[in-house]
Amino acid sequence: MSSDRLPRLLALVPYLMSHPGAQVSEVARLFGLTEKQLIDDLQLVWMCGLPGHTPGDLIDVSWDGGEILIDNADTIARPLRLGVDEASALLVALRMLGELPEFQGRDVLARVTAKLERAAAEGAAAVSSQVQIDMGPAPGAHRTITEAVRAKRRLRLRYYVPGRDEITPREVDPIRVVVVDGRHYLEGWCYRAEAMRMFRIDRIVEVEVLDVPAEPPAEARPMDVTAGVFQPSEHHPLVELELSPDARWAAEYYPCEEVTELGDGRLRVALRARDEDWVVQLALRLGERGRVLSPAALADKVAAAAKAALANYEPAAGG
Repeated sequence: MSSDRLPRLLALVPYLMSHPGAQVSEVARLFGLTEKQLIDDLQLVWMCGLPGHTPGDLIDVSWDGGEILIDNADTIARPLRLGVDEASALLVALRMLGELPEFQGRDVLARVTAKLERAAAEGAAAVSSQVQIDMGPAPGAHRTITEAVRAKRRLRLRYYVPGRDEITPREVDPIRVVVVDGRHYLEGWCYRAEAMRMFRIDRIVEVEVLDVPAEPPAEARPMDVTAGVFQPSEHHPLVELELSPDARWAAEYYPCEEVTELGDGRLRVALRARDEDWVVQLALRLGERGRVLSPAALADKVAAAAKAALANYEPAAGG
């Protein structure tokens, strides 16, 4: 298919340019082709070139005697490289794969990841230094939790709650581990909340399997997470925000009940929030690019949090 052939040709030409005189049999083996398929590709390359399509514009390739020589292909002689977003996404996926306890090819995965990091770092993007994956401070948490789910054993957790910036103790009857938006979550019956809860595994500070069988109550049912972990309802506070053009991403990232254009690229959005602390964190993150319009008490809370944060940067008296 052409969708398979084009990427192969774009990789084939730079390879042949950097390996003059390569043998047909060797190149076919390297690219996973039969010699006939490779010759068919070379015949197509021979018909490619710059607009104008005169003999001087086309790629010149020959394979007489099994030796491949290629010329007039300088415009595509540079090997293809992953872009920053492509390399980053691939590294993230590889590292997440390595965290799965059932994955058996960790040695191979480690070599592939190392090669990709080295290759990415050779370019200006230096992707390997940009991608950071925080898999949480609890060593082996994912494996411990997965085994507890399979053995149907209760877990004791110490869980970091960023909205309150505190670590809370929990006892949880685990039901399953799910991946939502690229993150691993433990879902189970939380005895502290007396309800079903989702716990991000990278926020579990400590985890211990108890010698107690997991016996969630009959009303414990797994959540439908196809729309995400947070599912707003009328019970969550309704918040109005004004967003500058640089903050319009928030209207796309978070589910909004109403979005109004204000002109000059500004938006007014209404959305349901998990809690007030979450809104304060979002507002501080937006900074001057966004502000809380209502409720007024929440806007005052944001202003107080911003003043407290700025006070930390003021020089101490006599300092």
